[in-house]
Amino acid sequence: MKLTNLRALVAAIEQGSLRAAARQIGVSQPALTKMIRELERELATTLLIRSTTGVLATAQGMVLYERALAADRELTQAVDQIQQLGGRMTGTLSIGAVPLAVMLLVPETLRTFGREFPDIQLRISEELYIAQLTRLRKGEVDIALGPLPEHLPAGEFAVEELMPIDMVIVVRRGNPAARARRLADLAELPWVYTGATADAGYAKTLYEAHGMKPPPAGALVNSTLGLLSIVASGNCIGLLPRQIAVHAFASQHLEIVPVEEGPLKLTLVALARADTAIKPSVRHFLAHLHRAAHHLTTGANSG
Repeated sequence: MKLTNLRALVAAIEQGSLRAAARQIGVSQPALTKMIRELERELATTLLIRSTTGVLATAQGMVLYERALAADRELTQAVDQIQQLGGRMTGTLSIGAVPLAVMLLVPETLRTFGREFPDIQLRISEELYIAQLTRLRKGEVDIALGPLPEHLPAGEFAVEELMPIDMVIVVRRGNPAARARRLADLAELPWVYTGATADAGYAKTLYEAHGMKPPPAGALVNSTLGLLSIVASGNCIGLLPRQIAVHAFASQHLEIVPVEEGPLKLTLVALARADTAIKPSVRHFLAHLHRAAHHLTTGANSG
């Protein structure tokens, strides 16, 4: 099975058009059609449904599409790693990070890492809740930055602890819930959950840590802006890292609820797949992250 043929299929499915796919990968449309037909003959199945408006993947086509994406990522990783082991620090490094890391750690890390390794292209994507680690497992990111997830499988990930996080309860300014002094006072009110479902998220973790039933989910979000907007404009309750909650942008709309149980204490970590942790660019980025976290925590303690 040729890699060029797999890339032709990926382009066709993503573009929804053979003409656009051919243009994307730099071949003629007949050549691209031939590549896909070779795959179909090899697998004795139909991968694309063709119509006057474009192409759609069959169920079989989607299976091969997902596997082709994963294979292409792994090959790209291998090329980068081989070049870097040979002393050529080039390639791409993809980072998935929670908002606190994006705000506090990533800028300084990018500055120092980029100065030392200018030929490594960095891609940063925000992730509000990384506990599922789906993108890291798929190889879509090289490093995930976020609170240490519970029940990590032993040996699957390299884990680097960076700094502590206090997740504080926030409500919109003027919300009567701001007068609450115990978690129980907020247990029946709607909360913003930051997982993929109401079965996950920091609100659930906070209540279960104190032996209480999780509160009802008023909304599910996957972005910091979404959480801020929902909490600031309604009666939902949320959890934010203290550093974000006291930031000028957030604090003009939100206030912290100082419950007697205190904040949810987490540890911000960097996670990399154990099988990619030897990639030189990953090791160097982790070292720069540690340096940025050290400067941040020592600066906060001295202040």
